[in-house]
Amino acid sequence: MVLVSFTFPFCGDEFVLVPQDGGARALFWPRENALLVADLHLEKASFYARHGQMLPPYDSRETLERVADAIRITGARRLYTLGDNFHDSDGSQRLEEHAAGMLSALTRAVDWVWITGNHDPAMEAKSGGTVVEELVVNGTVLRHIAKRGETRPELSGHFHPRVQVKIRQRHIRRPCAVVGHNEDATCGRMILPAFGALTGGMNAGDPAILKALQPASAVDAIVPAGERLARFPLWREAA
Repeated sequence: MVLVSFTFPFCGDEFVLVPQDGGARALFWPRENALLVADLHLEKASFYARHGQMLPPYDSRETLERVADAIRITGARRLYTLGDNFHDSDGSQRLEEHAAGMLSALTRAVDWVWITGNHDPAMEAKSGGTVVEELVVNGTVLRHIAKRGETRPELSGHFHPRVQVKIRQRHIRRPCAVVGHNEDATCGRMILPAFGALTGGMNAGDPAILKALQPASAVDAIVPAGERLARFPLWREAA
């Protein structure tokens, strides 16, 4: 796996931000040989179509192609989704045949665990995999929405963070991970970017994100920049 330059420490372990489409969308956990993705929002277009807003109905295919690509890049044998897997709890029932076949193939290829979110609390694993509300893996909590005050290492989604940078007079917005950590950066909590093809984004420094990661001594955005990772300070505890 040639992703060494995108590796960073988190809570005494190493993680890898998987670069896709010029930003970061997935997180790889080498020790667990696991890929983590948040906010797939599968079948978002069909949800809007039911309410009169017609969108091209191929978002699920595109999202699942991204998942397959991330699995190929990392060689992951397990995949955890961090909630809002479908745009609503009935989304798995609306998957068209091609997308359903793609998803079934993926859930057979890896050990797939669905963690539910606020959009899909009652989802069913129609195409395979296991459904849970949250999970603890090797001491790290996996859930959809960061729990303010959590003192254990935590990985979550929900907020769709994006960072905006200015390069040669151009403003560029990219999906990013946001990490809240203690003073010596030995431990903390991380919010993953949204993975789905039809997902927007929230400013990584939005007060809602900063508040969700408290308590913390610092909060940073992390995003691939060329062939390395760039870290952007978002908040620091007053001295």
